[in-house]
Amino acid sequence: MTPEESEFVDRIGLFMELLGGSRTMGRVYGWLMIADPPEQSLTALADTLSVSKASVSTVARQLQEGGLIERLPSASRQHRYRVRPGGFTSVLSVQLSRMKLGIEAADFGLAILDGDRPDQRERLEDFKHFCEFSSQAYHDEMLRLWADYRQSQRRGS
Repeated sequence: MTPEESEFVDRIGLFMELLGGSRTMGRVYGWLMIADPPEQSLTALADTLSVSKASVSTVARQLQEGGLIERLPSASRQHRYRVRPGGFTSVLSVQLSRMKLGIEAADFGLAILDGDRPDQRERLEDFKHFCEFSSQAYHDEMLRLWADYRQSQRRGS
């Protein structure tokens, strides 16, 4: 890995950490985005990133479950991984869908509040409405806007 590639991988690690993942998760994902060949074994990932194979295995499973990478079929025990096309689209869709849990929580909170707590009720209703917006109208619109934007960027390149 060149010094520039190492800096890129570290930047993606920091980015992923800001999103709530681990730095190692981001570093694995970052390297898979630029690796040549694009398919990498757990051993190669661990060696390249100077991270334990167990750690790489854990984050590879998390990235795979999140839809960001995919494990390729292999006749040997050396599983190979690569970035899954459209991975961030599925992550966005899942995250926006999870806002439904906020609606359920807000409904429960509203049900337990008595009538002489208008300030609390207003805060809960605002939270519920944000979750409804995010999980319903915004979900579909955001994915449509992303698809349109991505297509326009590909035509422009």
